[in-house]
Amino acid sequence: MMAGIMSYFGGRRDTKQAARDAIVGLRQQLQMIEKKEEHLQKKIDEELKKAKANAVSNKAVATQALRRKKASEVEMDRLAGQRLQLESQINTLESANLNAETMTAMKKASDALKLIHGNMNITKVDATMSEITEQREIANEIAEALSNPTGMELDEDELRDELADLERETLDERLAGAEHVPLHIPAGARRAEEPPQAVEAEEEAQLRELQAALAM
Repeated sequence: MMAGIMSYFGGRRDTKQAARDAIVGLRQQLQMIEKKEEHLQKKIDEELKKAKANAVSNKAVATQALRRKKASEVEMDRLAGQRLQLESQINTLESANLNAETMTAMKKASDALKLIHGNMNITKVDATMSEITEQREIANEIAEALSNPTGMELDEDELRDELADLERETLDERLAGAEHVPLHIPAGARRAEEPPQAVEAEEEAQLRELQAALAM
């Protein structure tokens, strides 16, 4: 007795296993009720058949058969109510078991989050992010300092003046070269500039040469 009380109040049992055992027990009882219902249904059918067979020839037998049939039907109704209660309990246990498993999973997830966060808090996160930003700015300044050449401070105005001098020298050289290039006059143009008498004399000379060649 005392062991049972201690087990009930202080004993630690696996809730999942306890729920499984309870569900198994309820299902076994449900199967017994279903078998009992099948047996009673056969009796009801038999008594109804007997009552029909003796309804005219032996009313007393028929009446007794109907009474037994009615008693079996009452028992069937009682078993139907028990079956409904068992099915309801099974559904409730399955739902409660699912809720317990869900809570266990959520508790594990919560513990995992606590372990991951550890001593982390928003103040430490802000401080870490500020340090990261500061170090990034320092790195950028170092990179910029390393990329600038030392000892070479250039005067932009001086560079522009030097570039302008180079442009003027280039243009002067091009113009000087253009003055020494001989002018090329096509042969046709030279002939057009010759006087008409010279052209006619040249044509007559060519004609005489052609006649001399034909006379040969």
